[in-house]
Amino acid sequence: MSSAPQNIARAAAAGSRPSGADSEQSSARAVREMFDSIAPRYDLLNHVLSCNVDRLWWWRTARRFRHILARPEARVLDICCGTGDMTRALLRRRPAAAQPVMAADFSHAMLVRGARKLAQENVFFVEADALHLPLAGSSLHLITTAFGFRNLSSYRAGLEEFFRVLAPGGEVGILDFSEPGGLLGRLYAFYFRRVLPAIGSRLSGVAGPYAYLPSSVANFPPPPQMLDLMRSTGFTQVSWTPYSLGIAGLYRGIKPSAEELSGRVF
Repeated sequence: MSSAPQNIARAAAAGSRPSGADSEQSSARAVREMFDSIAPRYDLLNHVLSCNVDRLWWWRTARRFRHILARPEARVLDICCGTGDMTRALLRRRPAAAQPVMAADFSHAMLVRGARKLAQENVFFVEADALHLPLAGSSLHLITTAFGFRNLSSYRAGLEEFFRVLAPGGEVGILDFSEPGGLLGRLYAFYFRRVLPAIGSRLSGVAGPYAYLPSSVANFPPPPQMLDLMRSTGFTQVSWTPYSLGIAGLYRGIKPSAEELSGRVF
């Protein structure tokens, strides 16, 4: 058998590698430092650089999981929550007296801003690494992550950890960037690789994170490979729904029921 498919699979499972990082540990440290550095202007930059379309993406993602969010007893985690915009979209679909949404990130500066922004909401913030969640196995009904999964130092380890903490029948939603094709793709690539880093660096006063952003998207597995990786981790009914002509998209997967798990061989 050719080694090409195996090499593709390994590349898809590997995670983010910022410039100068040569291991999962150094990658995680570099990403944490980058997000800490841009936290003060993170919200402004997101809205400016996306022309506010990011709000629509969060709303659509929350709407996709409304069947879970509507259940008061559902336990929900928004991981890599940043300053809590995805968390806020989830909260809008939670009923009164529902279980609070857990919002977690390993960037302390991001969590401080998120906790301040959502101080009056039914949410609690946890400083935690997505690859090592401080949660019991099979304890959650829904995990979402918006534009954070792409920055993990190991995509497979992230999916395995999500699978571990989800209850049978629980769902995961991964909202992240992709690279559209055709003329739109060429125009978007120019904006994303040339214009966005310049604006982001100017407004934030920090060059590194916005130079890293285009490369992190280019290195992220394309939808077919990401879906294969989700399947190989154990998720079923996996799908990718493109947003805004493929600029971003939502990956969804379900952890099999207890009956299905008992009959499966991984």
